[in-house]
Amino acid sequence: MNARAAARAIDALHRGWPVTVMAGGSGYALLAVESASDQALAEFDPGGRADILISASRAETLKLTNQFAAAEPDRGVLLERAPWIDLPLAFAIADPVQDLNSPLKGPFRAKPLIAPEAAAAALRIARLAGILPAFFLLEGDVPTEVTADAADVEAYDDAARLAIATRARLPVAASEMAEIVAFRSPEEPQEHIALIIGKRDASTPVVRLHSECLTGDVLGSLKCDCGPQLHQALHQIADAKWGVLLYLRQEGRGIGLVNKLRAYALQDQGFDTVDANVRLGFAIDARDFSVAARMLHLLGIDKVNLLTNNPLKVEGLEKAGIKVAKRLPLAIKANPHNAHYLTTKRDRTGHKL
Repeated sequence: MNARAAARAIDALHRGWPVTVMAGGSGYALLAVESASDQALAEFDPGGRADILISASRAETLKLTNQFAAAEPDRGVLLERAPWIDLPLAFAIADPVQDLNSPLKGPFRAKPLIAPEAAAAALRIARLAGILPAFFLLEGDVPTEVTADAADVEAYDDAARLAIATRARLPVAASEMAEIVAFRSPEEPQEHIALIIGKRDASTPVVRLHSECLTGDVLGSLKCDCGPQLHQALHQIADAKWGVLLYLRQEGRGIGLVNKLRAYALQDQGFDTVDANVRLGFAIDARDFSVAARMLHLLGIDKVNLLTNNPLKVEGLEKAGIKVAKRLPLAIKANPHNAHYLTTKRDRTGHKL
């Protein structure tokens, strides 16, 4: 297992380069639909014969899963490439946001996957890269930039090699007595942050896991409750003896900024936050709370009073070896723009005060 191979594959996908993904001795050459250019596609597939790999949830939207009885949610569906499927149409196939603006021409036909495990690993790499899970796919000996095995993708673990990079005193509005600690790992370029507030003692700290939200935290978006939650959590921690805010670089519940904005566009079309994520081919919540647990372990913290309405955070921390002594609610007043979002979190993802 080589996590660096998976990291190189993720980088290649961002750059629009083809990759090979293997599993059990068989696999595929792949070019991500989202990052492909006309030139890259022509070089990868000069004969125009590459089929298109999409997620099973996207295939269901396209009414394809009933043609492929062996389709499983995590293994994807192979779409036969018709001569009229060019790059713009392939992107329309991949991106559900475009469904209302450019109705798909069809009909499309699903094909059996020769290496379903390799296809599943490819879709997972796409999700780790924060791009739409859709590829042009070729079988056989095709030159690519990077080769990764399904085991390499499985070994790609941001938490395992996370380490403290540096720390410094940082007075903030909620408390002048605060220290910021930065964490990073060799495979992941984004740094996670901990803000330790107050004077540490033997008592159990109040801890908040806050996933990055550029639109809410920085721009003051009214579509979510992230910004108000962040600032209220800082003040609740400051009112305790001491505590820690973990700022996790897991935008959009782990699907990335661009895909979160796509989910916003789908919400404007009438889908709630759960259905939008699934329609894009992602998990309802793709975050990895073992990252937060690793950060707490590195800070020498093994027991917390967790400030959250989300039972998955409690479960995720305890599964990773952090004892949650108490769950503390975080109540935020709704506004007309996020009322449905908050109701969805309560009714469909189990959030509670």
